[in-house]
Amino acid sequence: MIDTAMQNKKIHQGRNIKRFREILGIKQEALAFELGDDWNQKKVSLLEQKEIVESDVLAQVAQILKVPTEAIENFDEESAINIIANTFNNHDHSSSQFATIINNSPSFHPLDKMVELYERMLKQQQEMIDKLEKLIQNK
Repeated sequence: MIDTAMQNKKIHQGRNIKRFREILGIKQEALAFELGDDWNQKKVSLLEQKEIVESDVLAQVAQILKVPTEAIENFDEESAINIIANTFNNHDHSSSQFATIINNSPSFHPLDKMVELYERMLKQQQEMIDKLEKLIQNK
């Protein structure tokens, strides 16, 4: 049974684009450059204010940010914060709830995922620098 509150919760896709862009350290100008000639910083800013983003634009942004389209479509910060708060604010480490959380922990280490994300961010940053240097040399 799906919680009806979750069904009615609005996901703000533009805000999610902004969150992922900021996590990756990409500026609006750089995203605009990647999106093409008819894009600029102001247009990206307006995009990030839209609750629903056109599917073709969403797919293009997801590809540029190297995140699944579904991540932008479905990320709900409030739910993520609640899960983290409920998991890590429990100071009674002897409780069965804590034991259940430990026993059901993912097969990956979160720190490994953070390192992976950081490495991907550095690679994207270097690619952006290379593109900008190439653009400057062509002028």
